[in-house]
Amino acid sequence: MDVVDPAHAVAGDDVVVAVRNLTKRFGDTVALDDVSLDVHRSELLVLLGLSGSGKSTLLRCLNGLHPVDAGQVNVGGTRVDRASAAELRALRRRVGFVFQQFNLVGRLSCLENVLIGGLGRLSLPRYGALTYPRGMRAEALTHLDRVGLADFASRRADTLSGGQQQRVAVARTLMQRPALLLADEPVASLDPENAGVVMDLLFRICIEEKLTVVCTLHQVDLALGWAHRLIGLRNGCKVLDRPAVGLNRDDVMGIYRRVEPEVTRTP
Repeated sequence: MDVVDPAHAVAGDDVVVAVRNLTKRFGDTVALDDVSLDVHRSELLVLLGLSGSGKSTLLRCLNGLHPVDAGQVNVGGTRVDRASAAELRALRRRVGFVFQQFNLVGRLSCLENVLIGGLGRLSLPRYGALTYPRGMRAEALTHLDRVGLADFASRRADTLSGGQQQRVAVARTLMQRPALLLADEPVASLDPENAGVVMDLLFRICIEEKLTVVCTLHQVDLALGWAHRLIGLRNGCKVLDRPAVGLNRDDVMGIYRRVEPEVTRTP
């Protein structure tokens, strides 16, 4: 797979995600504290930060999996923070989600796993790849080809390597025809080579399909290599928001500095 140079690609001007003064609490814990950001069409935005910094919580606020306590979340024209149940269902058909653990059905073929991504377009459930419309089967094969796995269409998903399974999961998400793709630690369980392949795939999709991608990562080097923009979170607060071009590892590592509480000394 040829490598695309992220520095040569420019994100679109259209704002797909607009977050204003977002606060999310879990009991007494403030997971997100007055966070604001915009994400543009065809932009690959990477969220960085320590575990517990609020990265995954932010992703889940974008598609309504977590209700917000304060602030506004607008995704593709839908006010997620005040959407009805029906509006949230419609939104989630337009927002793809790639997870760390792949979430494939192991006993099903790769083709049928990808077809599952298109179920939101059908009125009835389907059992077996041949029960899907011919056009959808062709579309699913196209997506498998896009991720380099067309020859694996009939293989059981649980016979694939971790990197291959994650690429099938990306193809399944593309079958949704999403306007926004959220990826929560999509390469955390992969070796460095496969992690690079998956990040290259997400970047290519972002550019070629004009798809907006918001991705959480722990690997700073991957973020610097593939993102258009980096946002750093620490203790639920946004502490960095800069284009990746021109940043180096030292610029980013400050995100991971643990802030110790002030100790009041008595004389």
